[in-house]
Amino acid sequence: QVQLVESEGGSVQVGGSLRLSCEASGYTHGTTCMGWFRQKPGKEREGVAVLYTGGGSTYYGDSVKGRFTISQDSAKNTTLYLQMDSLNTEDTAMYYCAAKLPGGCWPSAFSLSEYKYWGQGTQVTVSS
Repeated sequence: QVQLVESEGGSVQVGGSLRLSCEASGYTHGTTCMGWFRQKPGKEREGVAVLYTGGGSTYYGDSVKGRFTISQDSAKNTTLYLQMDSLNTEDTAMYYCAAKLPGGCWPSAFSLSEYKYWGQGTQVTVSS
């Protein structure tokens, strides 16, 4: 049984940084698309960034380009990270890790229905 477990989020001030991690277990073969999504109160869940574990190719949502970096553990491709810099209040949301398993990232990188496994979510709060 595949499980995704996100690290604890946190609260930071505008301009600060946070790093989230996601550990996948029960997944020992193949390559796939893993990503980070977020959901703000009263809004639909949206894609933040995705990464193809087979080669490290990435894709970012427009609102986080240049500020967030998605990466995977170089020793094992079952740990996913999201480095978030220059945070602003619009980044406040519940963040979720997800994996397609199977499937690559393209052409539908942010298609929620294609992600079979989801973490429980972790709250990130940015205050001014």
